[in-house]
Amino acid sequence: MRTLAYGAWPSPIDAALAAAHDGHPEYVGFVGDEVWWTEPRPGEGGRRTLVRRHADGREEAVLPAPWNVRSRVIEYGGHPWAALAGEDGPLLVFVNFADQRLYRCDPGGEPRPLTPVSPVGAGLRWAEPLLRQERGEVWCVLEEFTGDGPADVRRVLAAVPLEGSAAQDRGAVRELTDDRHRFVTGPRLSPDGRKAAWLAWDHPRMPWDGTELVLADVGSDGTLHDPRTVAGGPGESIPQADWTHDGRLLHASDRTGWWNLYLDGEPLCLREEEFADALWKLGSRWFAPLESGLIAVVHGRGATALGVLDPETSEVVDAAGPWTEFAPTLAAHGERVVAVGASPRSAHEVVELDTRTGHARVIGAEHDDAVDPAYYPEPQIRTFTGPDGRDIHAHIYPPHHPACVAPGDELPPYVIWAHGGPTGRAGLVLDLEIAYFTSRGIGVAKVDYGGSTGYGRAYRDRLREQWGVVDVEDCAAVAQALADEGTADPHRLAVRGGSAGGWTAAASLTTTDVYACGTIKYPILDLTGWGTGETHDFESQYLESLIGPLAEVPARYAERSPATHADRLRVPFLLLQGLDDVICPPVQCERFLARLEGRAVPHAYLAFEGEGHGFRRAETMVRALEAELSLYAQVFRLNPLGIPTLELTK
Repeated sequence: MRTLAYGAWPSPIDAALAAAHDGHPEYVGFVGDEVWWTEPRPGEGGRRTLVRRHADGREEAVLPAPWNVRSRVIEYGGHPWAALAGEDGPLLVFVNFADQRLYRCDPGGEPRPLTPVSPVGAGLRWAEPLLRQERGEVWCVLEEFTGDGPADVRRVLAAVPLEGSAAQDRGAVRELTDDRHRFVTGPRLSPDGRKAAWLAWDHPRMPWDGTELVLADVGSDGTLHDPRTVAGGPGESIPQADWTHDGRLLHASDRTGWWNLYLDGEPLCLREEEFADALWKLGSRWFAPLESGLIAVVHGRGATALGVLDPETSEVVDAAGPWTEFAPTLAAHGERVVAVGASPRSAHEVVELDTRTGHARVIGAEHDDAVDPAYYPEPQIRTFTGPDGRDIHAHIYPPHHPACVAPGDELPPYVIWAHGGPTGRAGLVLDLEIAYFTSRGIGVAKVDYGGSTGYGRAYRDRLREQWGVVDVEDCAAVAQALADEGTADPHRLAVRGGSAGGWTAAASLTTTDVYACGTIKYPILDLTGWGTGETHDFESQYLESLIGPLAEVPARYAERSPATHADRLRVPFLLLQGLDDVICPPVQCERFLARLEGRAVPHAYLAFEGEGHGFRRAETMVRALEAELSLYAQVFRLNPLGIPTLELTK
């Protein structure tokens, strides 16, 4: 063991390694007996490729660069591909990120477009394709911009001809629904093809506030008739619906305060835990009915497990294995279930569960230790006490190194991580970005502040009209508790976050004196601007619940905004922004910095061409991570090895 100051521990986990392992598999599905999924490629411009696992276990990238299988519907996207097995090979349809067109790819052929490019606004976008080869169509969600503004948009269910006649002709796209609802998910067809179900909601609700489960009859001519709401409403969130193999309608609802499952409207397994989560991406799946009548489920309280639910007994049997977190993607075929699981010792992997034997195994994207696992952080699951005695859930990652310790009288620096959303949560998974800091002697605390998912609706609703208050208080309470108990150095605390977490970081720096510095990534900084046209349609009225109705409490929007209180900022900070971000646009950062002009606050602003909301390119992630470490090194007086110095301006 070597005795070295915190921050000076030599680590084999550099920024390039962390960037190379950023992201995880998504959107798993079966194509015949094969398993397919999308997978990130940070080193290939941040594209997502489609991976095919053959029956013999061989993995193959279905589409070469630069094809990027990713939808931009509601900006956060949705399930971007569908495929059917055939004698000559699979028939594939997918959304290409660059132009958002739907493409068809036949065995041995090149992709060819099925949908046109629209010159209006942000164009035409597609998600959740459902192949209906018997009709010669693809059914999916269509997002159509009708003007240049972010709110000039309509969404409907649509049928796209498979033979390509709509590639140059918008009129060849057959609309299945009208646009009475602002938002819709893709249709789920009953086994006999006679009914279709989907979810819908309208401004100012977000899907975790209230959604409607819509049911319609499918005519012999492929039209939808008599759409009616059969569950849900303004105060009930339904994030997923599907059909069992015997034609019964299954859905998740939080009507009891927890997302539980219901079959034909009757509760299946009422528990104070979640069987679903916030619907940020269309096509997210937390349950999948099996042919046997059982139901594969992703469920839990805080962390999640993969299990099998017996509707007859309400019993859930979890798959054995090391995984402590499962992503919202699930598929079933016969008695096989595929999911994406991770743990504190392994990154996200494609996992297959044989429900007949209960055996679970990794079949794709298998975790490979890029460094000695002795350098991995060792998380602690903790609950802290916040204002008014409320519980605050967090994952604490102390500094950890197999061959280094700090001097006995030194307390470590800690960075408080605020997750995005804010309706989200911190997953209990191996993240080399965390290890990048902990292996050098810097602790990390990921806080599931009030408003986070995974702990029931009452916990989520703590943030209602309290954004910028509860999240800031909860992060500060965790930081202060770590300092008070002697876990962290009270003079070397930082806060960081991206998107909504960037808001919390900025609000924390301008309204508290807890932190010595902070990292603010692609943030919201000016509520008035963001709530009046500076963001995309999906979240354009999110602040109505997070802050309050703008028409009724306009002063609150200004009072809560970090941009309003830039004069209170006295500690160094790093601001990171993608210049192509339409969710949290660069103008928010520029306005914030303008209000700081002339004040002696050390800071750096790094803006990245070609990056949107969340960084995907390896070179961007490397630059951002090294800059962040350099900030902490300068403020906390650390001496990390081999890190470029970030130039701070005043």
